[in-house]
Amino acid sequence: MQVTRYEFGRIEVDGKTFTSDVIILPEQVNAEWWRKQGHRLDRDDLEEVVASRPEVLVIGTGCYGRMMVPDETRTFLEAQGIELHIAPTATAVEEFNRLQRQCANVVAALHLTC
Repeated sequence: MQVTRYEFGRIEVDGKTFTSDVIILPEQVNAEWWRKQGHRLDRDDLEEVVASRPEVLVIGTGCYGRMMVPDETRTFLEAQGIELHIAPTATAVEEFNRLQRQCANVVAALHLTC
């Protein structure tokens, strides 16, 4: 999977456009992803990610970086052996694409708006 374009509220993955937050797994995109608390990423929001057992998780915190990733969420993911990369979504997309070339087991959880 390759992100070919990102702009506020819109992302293109392998030529297909999505207008809601996404989880990008090695074989599919989940465009139905939604967090229980809009601008807070809790561990329960990432059950699908943890089940896929990625080596690396890239988290996009939104165009302006407003989605918060609490320490409890970070600690939980790291305890699962998942390396985290957290950045505003434009930077996270670049990082995801770069890591995809190095490691086959990379997942992204991307907030597309604020």
